[in-house]
Amino acid sequence: MSTPRSERVSGLLRRELAEILHGEFEYELPTGLITVTDVEVARDLSHAKVYVAVLEIEQAPDILSFLNEHAGQVRHELGKRVRLRLTPSLKFIHDTSSESGERIEQLLAAARKRS
Repeated sequence: MSTPRSERVSGLLRRELAEILHGEFEYELPTGLITVTDVEVARDLSHAKVYVAVLEIEQAPDILSFLNEHAGQVRHELGKRVRLRLTPSLKFIHDTSSESGERIEQLLAAARKRS
């Protein structure tokens, strides 16, 4: 169960991480459009799971590998931007919810064509 504080911190981290990834790491990232979709912060704010959607699905493993290898650098940049007693450690996770939604849309469209 998340607290109002962890929800506020989660929203703040989501916005800042999106800016960091699109600004500071834009040219270092393997090619592919990425979006920070959600951030889940532990109750004690010691670590955070960062969910990232990748437009080019075949690029997802390379992008997530890069992000997790450079999580320390991203965390350092995040620490400069946000005022928290403790900057959480980051773990980047591929968010497949949009891919699942797209697949469901395709199945529904195919079912409509058949009927």
